[in-house]
Amino acid sequence: MKKRIINIGGENVEIPAFDNRLIIYIVIGIAVLWLIFSATYTVNTDEVGVIQRFGAYVRTTQPGLHFKLPWGIETAKKVKTQRVFKQEFGFRTAKAGIRTEYVRGNFESESLMLTGDLNSALVEWIVQYRIQNPVDYLFKVRDVEATIRYVSEAVMRQVVGDNSVDEVIILRRKDIALEATKLMQVLLDEYETGVKIVTVNLQDVNPPVPVQAAFNEVNEARQEKEKIINQAWEAYNNAIPKAKGQAEQVILEAEGYATNRVNRSQGDAERFLAVWHAYSKAKDVTRRRLYLEMMNDVLPKIKSKVIIDDKVRSFLPLLQLNGKEVGK
Repeated sequence: MKKRIINIGGENVEIPAFDNRLIIYIVIGIAVLWLIFSATYTVNTDEVGVIQRFGAYVRTTQPGLHFKLPWGIETAKKVKTQRVFKQEFGFRTAKAGIRTEYVRGNFESESLMLTGDLNSALVEWIVQYRIQNPVDYLFKVRDVEATIRYVSEAVMRQVVGDNSVDEVIILRRKDIALEATKLMQVLLDEYETGVKIVTVNLQDVNPPVPVQAAFNEVNEARQEKEKIINQAWEAYNNAIPKAKGQAEQVILEAEGYATNRVNRSQGDAERFLAVWHAYSKAKDVTRRRLYLEMMNDVLPKIKSKVIIDDKVRSFLPLLQLNGKEVGK
């Protein structure tokens, strides 16, 4: 290292002399590092990069490592297009988890609405959305989040105003949410916000606090009415199918009996005709066969049998029935 001599208080003092080339190298190194860091940027998997050149939009880049013009000529803004954002209306979540904690406060200014039958309702809902067009999201609207709140509140008041209080609280909650989703998307597309509505969920819908007790009584009466109607339908469904089944059973039994009687009658008639034809051809043989068949059916049913000669005139004195003499 070179040394330099200077005079201090009449004495010569040697001090190290810095090399100007070292300073130049340091400056060049800093410039190179600044060039590298200002010319490269990384886009994460859930976002895209929007590149501006002197403030004007030039291109959009996908996730990964990219290069741009350094020293502020081009700037990169990263927009999370895969993340679902959420806005809450009528309530605020302080801490989400297994037991969600909510912010205590009065949000009736955005949740109190007038229904189609001129009743009031406190409507709490959530709007979930994601950024679909990052260029429109960044440059077409000054404050997209505020625009979403204004549009959502206006649309929800319109939809609630087209339905009765019973439909809003109980009957058509899903339909109202779907209708609000469609109308919000139409307005946001018209404003070129670059936002896609994922879903609108009605969290809770209640009547105002002064009339909640009366409204609960009406709901209890309605539920009791539905319970009685369901019980009546249950009794009806138990009795009517059973009666129909019994009626079908009786009809089928009657039809079976009728079929059996008809078939037996037809069989007897055909048998009689067959016997008659046989009898007309051989009367003596047929007569004897009928006699023998009849005796074959009758004799097994008789307990006591007496066989005599047709020439015997009297046999009573000689006949003993059941161990007793005849006539005693």
